[in-house]
Amino acid sequence: MRFLHTSDWQLGLRRYFLDGEAQARYAGGRFDAVVRLGELARAEGCEFVVAAGDLFESNQVDRRTVLRALDAMAAVPVPLFLLPGNHDPLDAASVYRSADFTAGLPDGVRVVTGFDPVEVRPGVEVAGAPWPTRHPRGDLVAEAAAALPPLAGGVRVLVAHGRVDAGAPDPDEPALIRLEAVERALAEGRFHYLALGDRHSATRIAERVWYSGTPEATSFDEERPGRALVVDLEPGSGSAAAGSSAAGSCRVEERRVGAWRFLAEQRRLGGGDDVLDLEGWLESLDDKTRTVLRLSLVGQLPLHARVRLDEVLERAGERFAGLELWEAGSDLVVVPDALDRDELGLGGYARAAVERLLSESQGDPHDPETAAARDALALAYRLARAGPERGHPARGRPARGSA
Repeated sequence: MRFLHTSDWQLGLRRYFLDGEAQARYAGGRFDAVVRLGELARAEGCEFVVAAGDLFESNQVDRRTVLRALDAMAAVPVPLFLLPGNHDPLDAASVYRSADFTAGLPDGVRVVTGFDPVEVRPGVEVAGAPWPTRHPRGDLVAEAAAALPPLAGGVRVLVAHGRVDAGAPDPDEPALIRLEAVERALAEGRFHYLALGDRHSATRIAERVWYSGTPEATSFDEERPGRALVVDLEPGSGSAAAGSSAAGSCRVEERRVGAWRFLAEQRRLGGGDDVLDLEGWLESLDDKTRTVLRLSLVGQLPLHARVRLDEVLERAGERFAGLELWEAGSDLVVVPDALDRDELGLGGYARAAVERLLSESQGDPHDPETAAARDALALAYRLARAGPERGHPARGRPARGSA
């Protein structure tokens, strides 16, 4: 038996660092990912798809998001099981209870609302541990396992959401999934695979316990986003320790489905050549309209190199889906040199003003007034270099958080 494991679609998600046009494409890309999941299920010969929670960003998503989600789900050619998670729990305000959702639910799509298993075909079942609220008071997987009788000679998939206790930052969190209880339930044959959601990176916890990760990247700290899992389960001869021949076989393979990527890059800059290297790297990246960058820049630059850097980043900000200069990870200092002073070629009042800025820029590079003087120098350099015959300096959306 083969099925597809996915989770954390986060439909309706907004990213603050994307502007209106890029945000609209990013939101649309998440619906496209659902359609690709259906195409993957068909291509891989999957019998059904389980979606392990957080399919919507919240229960307060707008009507358009709900209707577009239903259209995307309708494109999935096999039965699709939806599990409410912590972002979209099955509470009184649940999106899964809304009139728009229930009226438009496609044939073959089923919301898991309780622990009772559903038969996909004889010998194949899906059960779930849906979140009834955003703050459950216990281990929902353990509760579901206790309610499920052992299934011999068949296979049962349990769909759940949340963090496992191994390595959890708060080991006393009541909703943590206790792996000891999971292993015991697997050994007893209460389920044969635990399909988890919540972690956005595809992650193996145990042979039969996996997080699928999100089908589209959502942040810079995800290690393996943009994936879904193709799972093959074969029934064993009866209850036995998970992983033994009597328990049957389990094989899990990752498949790439995401189109967007979030890249974080740190660069040390010491001069114009380093700026050129950064420019070359930015040029080398493909699919710029679906790439979001976060740059951390450290080091020292002369004024003319800083101006060139600003131009490079301004241009990149127009071409990539998003470009963020991460202030917390950056420490870039501008140090005016003799070349900068000579290239300005100013006289009179303008030269006196620049000389004053040069003096004020020699202090502590982390002092706000010193930094402001260096920013003003960079602007003066750029304006002077443009000159009246060249008109205004290049315009465009500056990179957010520009150094």
